[in-house]
Amino acid sequence: MELYQQATLFPQESFDPVADAATLKECMEGLGTDEKPMIEILGHRTNAERQNIALSYKTQFGQDLIDDLKSELSGHFEDALVALMTPVADFLASELNKALSGLGTKEDTLVEILCTRRNEEIKAITEAYERLYERSLEDDLKSDTSGDFQRLMVSMTVAGREEGPADPDQAVTDAQALKDAGIDQWGTDESTFNSIFCLRSYQHLRRVFWEYEKLAGVTIVESISSEMSGDLKAGMLAIAKSIENCPAYFAEKLHRAMKGFGTDDKALIRIVTSRCEIDMVQIKQEYQKLYEKTLEEAIIGDTSGDYRRLLVTLVEDA
Repeated sequence: MELYQQATLFPQESFDPVADAATLKECMEGLGTDEKPMIEILGHRTNAERQNIALSYKTQFGQDLIDDLKSELSGHFEDALVALMTPVADFLASELNKALSGLGTKEDTLVEILCTRRNEEIKAITEAYERLYERSLEDDLKSDTSGDFQRLMVSMTVAGREEGPADPDQAVTDAQALKDAGIDQWGTDESTFNSIFCLRSYQHLRRVFWEYEKLAGVTIVESISSEMSGDLKAGMLAIAKSIENCPAYFAEKLHRAMKGFGTDDKALIRIVTSRCEIDMVQIKQEYQKLYEKTLEEAIIGDTSGDYRRLLVTLVEDA
């Protein structure tokens, strides 16, 4: 149960994929669609369980569940359900592909996905990308990005981060190297930041950041904010913030997705559907601490209809 202790979505004790598939089929037969049972089923099943439902659906009815959902639904509710029905690595790979396709590159999406995932998650995403698009994520990143930001993104796709505990002596050395490369010189030596941020383990980097603040008198986040700019700054901040407090990082991202005029529904769907089985309980706690309202209240104020009901179902405590 430890894997699910920070999640809002848990495996069902009496899971019946055959019955769930049959109910979903009934929801889409005849005139109109009955969305309520869809939300009740798909909003309370883990991704692994949803894949079993999709398999049972195809076995029973000879049709693809995602195709049927797309033909029956529309808008953000359709987008959210398709995201839920897609294996997480495949979904995140498709989000990266969209961010790299067409006019312009959506660097914010690249940063959010690649700078916050652990080695095994990155490996799964890069494998899914190559399987789905028959080319490597690294090649596409090299085609669509440049300079120090490109180097950071490529380093992230390697999934070569160390995974050991912190080395106190090395942490002091690394902290001094970061200080020398940043606030102690004119300009910033981005390659030193890239090497330490992309290679060292999360546990070690937490110690590095602690040592850095003692040496520099400012936090690593404050230094990055003042020393760097543009997409590289966003990427380095994402790494630092997600290492220090990953739920707070995603709470901030959710707030940005819903503040101001209009909603960034792609980001909202991506974060809710990909984090509800990982750390959504903590994300909600950080959200309330930072913005003095619950995440559910924010979603209710910014969305509507079945789309709203589905997202609230996913973030509610089980």
